[in-house]
Amino acid sequence: MTTGLPVPSPAQAKPRERADAARNRAQILAAAEELFATRDPATITMDQLAKAAGVGRATLYRRFPDPAAVAVALLDEHEYRLQEQLLSGPPPLGPGAPPGERLAAFYVAAIDLLERHLPLALGAETGPARFTSGAYGFWRVHIRTLLVDADVPDPDAHIDLLLAPLAPELYDFQRNRMGLSSDRIIACVAGMARRFMR
Repeated sequence: MTTGLPVPSPAQAKPRERADAARNRAQILAAAEELFATRDPATITMDQLAKAAGVGRATLYRRFPDPAAVAVALLDEHEYRLQEQLLSGPPPLGPGAPPGERLAAFYVAAIDLLERHLPLALGAETGPARFTSGAYGFWRVHIRTLLVDADVPDPDAHIDLLLAPLAPELYDFQRNRMGLSSDRIIACVAGMARRFMR
C-alpha cells in the first residue's frame, strides 16, 4: 500500500519525556485548551499562554515558537486519543464492527472533534497543510483498511473522497454559514458511510 505519507503509529508519536518536561507540557496544553476555547485564537499571545500555564516564557519558547504551534500540539493531543480508540477501543469505533459501521462511528467521532476544536483545526489543518499532517496520514490508512475489508473496488481512489466531509473549512461553512446543526451533518455522513459500505 502506498499512501505517499509516512504514518507514525501512536506509540511512535509519543517519545518519552523527562517528568518535569512532561509536567510543563501538560500545563501548557491545559492552559491553551482553556484559552483557545474562550478567545479568538488569532489574539492569543505567548505571554498569555505562559502566564496561564504558570511557566516561564523561556520554558514555553523551548517547546513552541508561537501560539500556532501550541494550537497544533493541542489538536495533535485530541487526534492522538481518537487514533488510540480506532486501534484498540470498543466497537464500532474500534475493531470488531462491520466496515460501514466503523466508518460511520469514525465520522461521528471526527465531527465531534471538529465541533469542540474547530478554531484549532482551522488554524492547523486547512488547505495543503491538511494533507501533510500526521493525523491525515493516519486517517487515510484507517479508511483504506475499511475499504479493503468491505471489498470496495479501487480503494485508493476513494480514500480522500471519504475524508473530504471532514475538512475543517467545509465543516465551518456548513455550521457557521449554512447554519446546519452538528446532528444533521453527522446523520448525513453516517448514513452515507453505511450506504457506501453495505
